[in-house]
Amino acid sequence: MSDGAIPKKKPLMALLTGFLARTGLSAPILPRLFAHIRWLIAPNLYSFGYALRTTIASLIALGIALWWELGSPQWAALTVWMIAQGSRGKSLAKARWHMFGMVVGTIAAISIVAISPQQPLLFILLLSACIGSFCFIGTLLPGPATMTNYRIHGMRASGFTVAIIALDGSADPGHIFIIAMSRATYITLGVVIETVLSSLFQFRLNERARDRLASNFIGAVGKASDALATMLGGNQNALRDSPEMLASLASLGDQIEFAEIEMGRHGHEGDHARAALSDIAALFSRALDLSALMDDAATYGSTWQKLANQSRDFLLALPDRLKDPPEFSGLMAELASLRADCRLDAATCLDIEMNMVTHPPVKITTETAVTREGQALHVLGDLLDQLQAALAQFEASRNPPPHDRFHFAMRTWRDWRIAFANSLRASVSIFLAGVFWFATAWPDGIVFVMFVCIVCALFSTLETPAMASRAFLHGALCVSGVAMLITFWAVPAVTVYEMLALVFVPFMMIGGLAFSNPRMILGAVAYNLFLTILVGPLNQGRTDEILFFNTAMPLCLAMAFCTWMYRVFLPLDPDGVRWDMRLQILKGLRNLAHRSRPMLPRDVIGISVERMVRLLNTVAGRRGPVIDAYLSGILSAMTVGLAILSLRSILMRAELPPAATRDVQEVLGRMAQFTGRYGGHYGRTERATRLAVISLERQEQVEMNLSQRVEILRALASLRVILAELTSNKVFFDASSPYLDPVFP
Repeated sequence: MSDGAIPKKKPLMALLTGFLARTGLSAPILPRLFAHIRWLIAPNLYSFGYALRTTIASLIALGIALWWELGSPQWAALTVWMIAQGSRGKSLAKARWHMFGMVVGTIAAISIVAISPQQPLLFILLLSACIGSFCFIGTLLPGPATMTNYRIHGMRASGFTVAIIALDGSADPGHIFIIAMSRATYITLGVVIETVLSSLFQFRLNERARDRLASNFIGAVGKASDALATMLGGNQNALRDSPEMLASLASLGDQIEFAEIEMGRHGHEGDHARAALSDIAALFSRALDLSALMDDAATYGSTWQKLANQSRDFLLALPDRLKDPPEFSGLMAELASLRADCRLDAATCLDIEMNMVTHPPVKITTETAVTREGQALHVLGDLLDQLQAALAQFEASRNPPPHDRFHFAMRTWRDWRIAFANSLRASVSIFLAGVFWFATAWPDGIVFVMFVCIVCALFSTLETPAMASRAFLHGALCVSGVAMLITFWAVPAVTVYEMLALVFVPFMMIGGLAFSNPRMILGAVAYNLFLTILVGPLNQGRTDEILFFNTAMPLCLAMAFCTWMYRVFLPLDPDGVRWDMRLQILKGLRNLAHRSRPMLPRDVIGISVERMVRLLNTVAGRRGPVIDAYLSGILSAMTVGLAILSLRSILMRAELPPAATRDVQEVLGRMAQFTGRYGGHYGRTERATRLAVISLERQEQVEMNLSQRVEILRALASLRVILAELTSNKVFFDASSPYLDPVFP
């Protein structure tokens, strides 16, 4: 029983507390220190499993390469770490594109060496142009420019393969075919070992892939429904404050591709899932239209408030209800009832307007309020229709219909100038490294050029190559220290491969666990790739210590050289990226207004999402007033672009009265010159839109023909959306303003 005395501290805790007090530190430093190294001392199960699986696979590949007495067995282990990923789908996708890149790179390397025997300058020109071409093609391939885009990885693997084959073959062009086949053997061995071993660590792969598809969609719906519910609750800035929701859809598209690979090509679940995500993005655009209409206080009638509250409650409960498949039919029935109520109440508002017109005098204030409410109800109905389409596609991805032939392709939008800049950056860096090699006659300069080629092939297609190469440099320095320890202390003491493998296990496990930590990914990639390269195990069970220095020094110098080149030659300029993006947006609005074949609405949404992703990538996701302003401008431009397409479709139906047609054509004509040459025409476009809104409002108040009245209301809604966006984002849309930082006074 306790006597009430304060218990004494344990000796260890007393010593630790006293030490911290003497050094001026406090006990809370321990939790912070633990949080920094948690990835190492307390990893989660998936991270530990990935590290263990990849370590075993790389050691098996290295052991087989040594057993076969291949000349450079370490490349097999490097290939395992290059393609290993956390999930089966990612590993298979990366392995598939890595093999494709190996074939392309092998053919290119043999061709380069065959064309330029004993011609070093021609050789380095062809090598730099070849890797630059791969970077150019990779930039234009579908998907975001990230390390997880495995289509781009195919081109990166091509550049990697060209470097390791062509540079070795340049010293012995008579045996280039044998060199190419040996390098291809290493790569194939690593790919096969990793693919086979990763398949053994997967359990209920098909079911987990389907569950991941469903959970990804439910997560996207949850973010969208929260933003929409907040907007319907009266917060008009809810959509402007959540652009990451749209940007995250791009990464979810990659996850769909990986899930398709895990499920096998037996259905169209992935196509339905991509279509569902596209509908979510379109749903967001409908919400932007509704938000613009809700700026008018006349919208908030009793009928609108009732349906807005019902829709808000439905949206808030939607994510949880989607997790229960038997609940889906009831959910869709409730959504159908909401849609029907919106259409009925919108039609009621139109009927009230027609009664006012046919029974003069018309009370302008009352008629305007009814019109505004009817327009908002109509757009809310469109929003619910889009939600219904998204949910239908989601259900088709979860329960595919029989004999399904649905297809929804992945689309992307690339800038040719960015592709050319990426290509030129890689080509010039490699050429200068080759010139340095020739000028200095450095005996190990070929290793330096090879690592420069590898870094350029890996990072030149990224949107922030300087940051990536700097992290890679840190990883190269760390692995050099670890490899020195292994080379000079452990390797001389072992005589059999089994003991060498035991030496590698803890160091490879550390690299695998670091790869699972998002803050250390790029550094961990360098660590994992070059560990066996620097140790360089041989069949005799020993390594050449001199060879270590002749490999480690070129590696670190190559990393530092590439980091410097990315900063001085065509460096990333975030300000320039934003200003150039703004010019492209304004030009795109002009094209939407006057081109005979404009983009489809889903293309407008897609390219806007792509721009948001690129904008966030250029600042590594760090938000601020400037980035927020540009994100708001992109959203606003997307809303205006969709409204322009809506006006064009109204004109194509040719059901507007002649006066209303002329007003809409005047707006589109002004928009075709919108903030064009010399930065003019913003004021004229905004004024033309305002006058068109006033004119159509007057025509709508006296229009007796029901079909023409409906078309006028549709055109009026789109014009009001354009006017609201042009007014609220004047600084962004007016090209006469330089839009320099800070923005939006």
